[in-house]
This record gives sequence, structure tokens and C-alpha cells, in this order.
Amino acid sequence: MIGSTRRGVALLGSVLVVVALSLSACSGSGVTTLSAPPTTNASATLGLIHSPKGLVLSTGTGYALYDFGPDTSTTSACTNDGCVFQWPPLVKTGTVRVGAGLNQSLVGTIKRPDGSTQLTYGGHPLYTYNLDVKPGLITGQAIDQDGGPWYVINAKGQQITTPFTVGS
Repeated sequence: MIGSTRRGVALLGSVLVVVALSLSACSGSGVTTLSAPPTTNASATLGLIHSPKGLVLSTGTGYALYDFGPDTSTTSACTNDGCVFQWPPLVKTGTVRVGAGLNQSLVGTIKRPDGSTQLTYGGHPLYTYNLDVKPGLITGQAIDQDGGPWYVINAKGQQITTPFTVGS
């Protein structure tokens, strides 16, 4: 009983510390800056998953990859905290291999404002979407969020702009 009470007090203390840190980050100007934005690690294989519009680019584990309309081939426009949390950039931290049906020559990188290296395909900076909670889901296709539209990319490195959803 005493052990479980101590664990409960320790857990409550940990929760309070997290809440206090969260509240302190929100105070002041109302603007927070991430010390380390969420990212998706690209030290594995790029692959393809099925969609109603054919095969689309994915992580090696089957999560759809997206392009942000306002991006350029050299610059990411998704840099504020809200955008980066909802659409984690695919950050290169090791060797990237491409699966069958993809072209290695279309793989590239850009430097993000935080100094990390974001993976591109066909000149499109790549992102995952936090609402795609399991492999094979495509729930962010052609939605307008954070200042522009989000599109999946085909194996040729081209945006697919037609709205559709896979799974839920």
C-alpha cells in the first residue's frame, strides 16, 4: 500500500511538473518556440502505398507523405509551431533508400530554419500528417490548412491534387 501511494505521489508530481512547464511556455507574449520540433525520421526506406489515384509516396512503414502547396523546391513554408506539430517534416538523419517503383534521382534535401535537413522527392519537401494514425491512412489529402493545400506525391514526384480519403 505504501509503495503504491509513493508511486501515485511521484506520478502526480511528474504530471504537475509537465503542466507547470506547459503553462510557463504559454505565458508572456503568447508565442512559443519549440526547442526541438516534432519530426519524422527518414533514415529508412521510402515506399509507395495504394490510393484511389494510384500509388503514392510513403515512409517505409506505410505512412503517407505530403507536400505543402506554398513550399518551393528549396524552402519549407511550414515552419511555425502549429504547422510543424500537425505536419511533421520528414527529416533525414541517415541513409535513405527508395523502394521499388521510386526513382533515387528524385530524392533530395533542403535545410530547414532550425538547421535540420528535410527530405524532398521530385523537388517537394515531405511531411507526414498527425491524423494519419496508422499505416495506409490518407486523411490529409487536398485539405487547406496552415496557409495552403496539402497533397500526396506520386512515384514520378508529381502532386496529386484531387481530393480523396483512404481509411478513417
